[in-house]
Amino acid sequence: MTSTHTPTDLELAAAAAVPSADELAGAWALQPHPNPASEAERAARLERLGFGVDFTDHMAHATWTVGDGWHNKVIEPYGPLSLDPAGAVLHYGQEVFEGLKAYRHTDGSVWTFRPTYNAARLNHSNRRLAIPELPHDDFVASIVGLVRADAQWVPDAPGSSLYLRPFIFASEAFLGVRASTSYEYLVIASPSGPYFQHGFQPINVWVEETYHRAGPGGMGDVKTGGNYAASLLPKVAAHGGGYDEVLFLDAATNTNLDELGGMNVFIVMADGSLKTPRLTGNILPGGTRASIIQLLREQGRSVSEETISLRWLLDAISAGDVAEMFACGTAAVVTAIGALTGEGFHVDIPENTVTRGIYDELTAIQLGEAEDRFGWLYRLA
Repeated sequence: MTSTHTPTDLELAAAAAVPSADELAGAWALQPHPNPASEAERAARLERLGFGVDFTDHMAHATWTVGDGWHNKVIEPYGPLSLDPAGAVLHYGQEVFEGLKAYRHTDGSVWTFRPTYNAARLNHSNRRLAIPELPHDDFVASIVGLVRADAQWVPDAPGSSLYLRPFIFASEAFLGVRASTSYEYLVIASPSGPYFQHGFQPINVWVEETYHRAGPGGMGDVKTGGNYAASLLPKVAAHGGGYDEVLFLDAATNTNLDELGGMNVFIVMADGSLKTPRLTGNILPGGTRASIIQLLREQGRSVSEETISLRWLLDAISAGDVAEMFACGTAAVVTAIGALTGEGFHVDIPENTVTRGIYDELTAIQLGEAEDRFGWLYRLA
């Protein structure tokens, strides 16, 4: 069955063209680091790739104020920030963030994957949290400037990348409950290996039925720290029980699949079709999720976005109607789910053939090893 991909509003916003990296280079003024890491120090950090542990020499930084908008756009030395104890973000959590990667291709060039999707989603988050929007050109230019300043930090080991973390936070010093009048935008970069240290090995997932990451009318479909903070207590408990991740249910009924703490989820049916929870306003519209849906539908595979109940899922697994499950997101890309456990149930899902194929095809596009027939790649350096 062939399904036509209908772009979401977010994908349509992300389709806006931005200038090439060469055209954007220099838009953010470079302030060279006075004491960058030595070649030996950098080599040692690139040898011990973790995830989000080590950081490059520079960071992008801009400020927004009522009178001047976004200004002081610089690539400056990485280092601590100065923030007043009354800084609004510390008290009311007005902040948003994104995550994307820079990949080194075999010819030495450096590319990223769908940066305008991240730019559009950042502004989607900004609107929900009453934060000023950042023009797409500024978003991409900040990444171009940072990656070009720290190009030597982009690793080339299998499964590695330079993880990029753009974020915005309210910086005005005040204690009144209102939107801030000043904000800081930054991008920091971390040379990283696989998100899960055991690689592609299927993860063991705990299904959480007590706590929720977000509720109807809340902020579940934006990238803001509060959603992730809400997931930490059940994740700590799950990790203590030997589980790798937590699958949350919807807050309205506590019966339907929502998403994992930081990833979207897919179900592969025995007939080869796929299902994923529909975007309800509670679920983050992941860029990897959107790419997988478009990729598979272009291949003629059926992918449905629908309400999926936990009860239906467990019954379908027991009946053999579900062949595989996987989670996806920028950090992990695609990760097979090998088992689901919750109060009173445990089911194994041993197959991951389709999941592995999706992972291989998506990462091949990202690494320049397969044709980029969707125009997803953007050359940074």
